[in-house]
Amino acid sequence: MIYFVSDIHLGCVDAEQSKRAERAFCRWLDMVAEDAQSIYLLGDIFDFWFEYHKVAPKGFVRVLGRLAELSDRGVEIVFYPGNHDMWCLDYLERECGVRIEHRPRTEEVCGRKMHLAHGDNLNIKGEPMLKVMNALFRSKVTRWLFRWCIHPDIAAYMGKMFSGKSRKSHGNQEVPISVLDFLVEYAEKHHVDSSDVETYVFGHLHTPHRRELADFDVLFLSDWSRAEATYAVMDSNSIELKTFKIDETIS
Repeated sequence: MIYFVSDIHLGCVDAEQSKRAERAFCRWLDMVAEDAQSIYLLGDIFDFWFEYHKVAPKGFVRVLGRLAELSDRGVEIVFYPGNHDMWCLDYLERECGVRIEHRPRTEEVCGRKMHLAHGDNLNIKGEPMLKVMNALFRSKVTRWLFRWCIHPDIAAYMGKMFSGKSRKSHGNQEVPISVLDFLVEYAEKHHVDSSDVETYVFGHLHTPHRRELADFDVLFLSDWSRAEATYAVMDSNSIELKTFKIDETIS
């Protein structure tokens, strides 16, 4: 089986929520380990991740240990970083056996052509401020300056501060399905030149949904802050969205 999950936001400002999400995600990894061939992590697994050449963020040992164990057992782990964890280097690759893909990519998965991405920097031509911020944060110069001018403790503080402000501004309320339209539009434009793609899978917007179009489907995964999380599971015949209960007694 092939699994797709996103937006765990480990290490968020709310420490209790972070622990809750980590415990739940570990249970989910234990569950899918029974039959997983591949696990695709579609961004924002961490609420903030900035990796120095000799320093990596503190914490997440339960999750990192499970990912390393799964990789050692032959399960393919693929990470498409999101806007919260885009500043990763090779730590997860070296220590946990994770393949990192920094750009949206079309892959053949279980015989099906799929286009995979977090979704944060797609179809943003009409958002000039978002384009500027995206270019700034993804700039190699910005990363170099940040890495050599900002102490890791200060970097972690800044990351949590900005992440917390972003979460507060968006809140945790339900959003209309129309919020997803710009990524559906991206998929429609992409499909014009890539008509063999059968499925598009995104995270980022925290709103689970499946949009069935004439020649392809667009799937959106949820975050892990509510009572249930939505992920995708796929075999050689089909792909579907499933839910996982966050709050359960750990045996």
